Amino acid sequence: MSKKVALVLGSGGARGYAHIGVIQELEARGYEIGCIAGCSMGAVIGGIYAAGKLDEYRQWTESLDYLDVLRLLDVSFRLGAIRGEKIFGKIHEIVGEIDIENLSIPYTAVATDLTNQQEIWFQEGCLHKAMRASAAIPSLFTPVTQGNRMLVDGGLLNPLPIVPVVASHCDLIVAVNLNSLNQKQYHLPVIERPAAIKGRIDQLMGSLSARLPFLKRETDEEEEGELAVEVNPWIEARAPSRKALAEAEKDATPNSASDSHVLSNVGPASLLELVNQSFETMQSSLTQYKIAGYPPDILINVPKRVCRFFEFHKAPELIMLGRQIASDTLDKYESDHP
Repeated sequence: MSKKVALVLGSGGARGYAHIGVIQELEARGYEIGCIAGCSMGAVIGGIYAAGKLDEYRQWTESLDYLDVLRLLDVSFRLGAIRGEKIFGKIHEIVGEIDIENLSIPYTAVATDLTNQQEIWFQEGCLHKAMRASAAIPSLFTPVTQGNRMLVDGGLLNPLPIVPVVASHCDLIVAVNLNSLNQKQYHLPVIERPAAIKGRIDQLMGSLSARLPFLKRETDEEEEGELAVEVNPWIEARAPSRKALAEAEKDATPNSASDSHVLSNVGPASLLELVNQSFETMQSSLTQYKIAGYPPDILINVPKRVCRFFEFHKAPELIMLGRQIASDTLDKYESDHP
């Protein structure tokens, strides 16, 4: 008899693609997902799964390269860098118009009401609106206005929403934490892709870099063969040189702060990235409190260092990594609980 699990999917930007790999592994092992609670990307992935459209969504995300992701960025000049209409428009196209109460399993999306400074649970009503509100990452996506409320990412108050599933009639609570500071044995897989046309990327980056200076791209450097970071010229002129970065990395001890990241730059490269790194730091701390208050039966930890929150062109790698970590975690649990 298969075990029924209550699945909790945390927030973490692009790392949320790892949730797809976790779901794949759970299903492959015969676990039945009885209900889902999600926040931010966790709410998006969970909602799409509950609507029965995860395979279609996965195929779309895995087809996106860096240039495709840039095309989806509809720049905003208001309360967020991106309006999100293109991205969530595609999600709406895949999922369709459906209410939460009509989903195949109970579902909760968690958002934050800035007006009243409280956590909001969406357990009925339009699924699309619930996902959009829960994933309104401050400074990145514009907030969602609902009546007199301004709604943003639920991760502001509850990045790992375990409480909504505590009363569910499931055998196990499985929580996926995308903000783990440990798990150093895991690294993002390398998947080769055809190189995009350099001129077209440069043209797009030139038009967007001033407005979205957090964007970075990977290029093939014949001399150095390493990652190149394209940022605002003002920042680039004051950024540490590659030689300085290499020396700092060489001098760092295994327990130093620099060892906990795989980022290609020291510190945030823009104000927007500063805000989001601060947001993620807060989320990491909040997650530990949520886990301590309501420990799940199985905790799947995805390391925060594997990618930046906005690297949405790395879906195949993150899905593969999520499945690998889920497999290892479930192996250990099943060996301890035969």
